[in-house]
Amino acid sequence: MKISPNTQPRGIALVIVMIVILVLAIIAGGFAYSMKVETKLARNTSFESDLEWLGRSGVEFARYILVQHLNVTTEPWDSLNQKWAGGPMGTNEVLETISLENNELGEGTFSIKITDLERKFNINMVNERTIPLLQQALALLGVSPGDSSVITDSFLDWIDPDDDPHLSGTESREYTSNPNPGFTPYVAKNGPIDDLAELLMIRGVTPEIFWGSSEANRNQPTLLASASPFAGLGVGGPSGLADVFTGLSVGTINLNTAPAQVLQLVPGLDPLLAQAIVTTRAGWDGTDGTEDDVPFRSPGEIINVPGLPRPIVQQLVGNFSTRSFTFEVLVDARINQYTRQFVAVLRRNPGNPRDVQTLYFHWK
Repeated sequence: MKISPNTQPRGIALVIVMIVILVLAIIAGGFAYSMKVETKLARNTSFESDLEWLGRSGVEFARYILVQHLNVTTEPWDSLNQKWAGGPMGTNEVLETISLENNELGEGTFSIKITDLERKFNINMVNERTIPLLQQALALLGVSPGDSSVITDSFLDWIDPDDDPHLSGTESREYTSNPNPGFTPYVAKNGPIDDLAELLMIRGVTPEIFWGSSEANRNQPTLLASASPFAGLGVGGPSGLADVFTGLSVGTINLNTAPAQVLQLVPGLDPLLAQAIVTTRAGWDGTDGTEDDVPFRSPGEIINVPGLPRPIVQQLVGNFSTRSFTFEVLVDARINQYTRQFVAVLRRNPGNPRDVQTLYFHWK
């Protein structure tokens, strides 16, 4: 059978048409995908803004709870069984219906967790005279005496205003002349700690020593429990420096919220006495934050702690209070499958406890 010469151009034209259609389909598909991505990015941008406002709302909600806690209670103390800390007590008709979890606002929800910072030592209270406190913390972490000397002397060099290093310390000249590849030179702070993470910049402080197994960073390595010289006493030591220190607090330690890991750093308290304080305030069930808690109403009430020598009570009282004034707020915001966590620090005015200010707010 002969093929007519006229059919050949028709076949070529058909192929060209099919190629054009295929190209147009690819272009249309690419355009549709691009529009889908753009739409999703626009939606995400909108969600980011909404999530931020949810976070800010959570912080304001925390401020409200802290203010109402003082307005509606006659309890002259802050403790773990109260509403702000997630406990069941310290409520009336104003706070009894309030939940810290899954609060609906618009299209999203938020949950908050309030933690007082007076449960930890303020690292800025450590100086030449009180340096044994940091040494004790490092000993509990199982840090060797040689490494501990490097860390404590370098810490003092970090906060003091001069450039003269202590015996085992480190000043700016060492931080600026480090020859290791990839190291970015920096100078010593020569001032107080603003953010506790500054400790990681101090010679000798490793992520393991700083974080341990703290919830603040679950991915960081953990010190072995057996490394602590007090491991055999049945009283847990801190996992890392982040567990026992803060850069923000009024300086005194709240007897009703501080864990044994912090209390045992106070001169005059060994791990067993520190645990006895926690057991006393926890009530019959031995668990903090429950209805049968027996909070200390004043620092002097530690005289009632079994096994605590009366002669040292007076020297201990000055380290403690039963009030907290600095609070960290974690806000978990959610809109559909989108989530964001925010953190803020609130400061309660000691002169006017109903005045609760936001020191800072950012997302994690």
